Amino acid sequence: MQSHVGARHRAQAFTDFLDRHPAAWNALARMIADRLDWANRRRTDFAQFSVPVRVANVLVELAGRHGIDRVDGKRDLGIDLTHEEIANLIGAGKDAVFKAIRCLKDLKLIDPSHRRKIIIDPVRLAEFR
Repeated sequence: MQSHVGARHRAQAFTDFLDRHPAAWNALARMIADRLDWANRRRTDFAQFSVPVRVANVLVELAGRHGIDRVDGKRDLGIDLTHEEIANLIGAGKDAVFKAIRCLKDLKLIDPSHRRKIIIDPVRLAEFR
């Protein structure tokens, strides 16, 4: 029972903090909306697209959020991801993701030799279907 009281007290203290800091409310609301939007796009991708397209979509989106442009026109993904982590993001098996990444590599859209993945052709990757 005591943990429920403590949790309620912390929740109220957090709400009170947000009430005193409208900018924090705004940042929190934007973060929640962003995460819901991300989850909705993943669900839509899962229902509509093949694994290679879903891999391309998530790499493009992550590169847009975290990527680093390189002087050679390529784009560093900006974060380290294993095949298993990509599989979890798109709702696919690790083997299917491995095949999809090989396909994208063969098309010279990405360089998967790094955990960060290098996007060789950001425009063509975004248009991949």
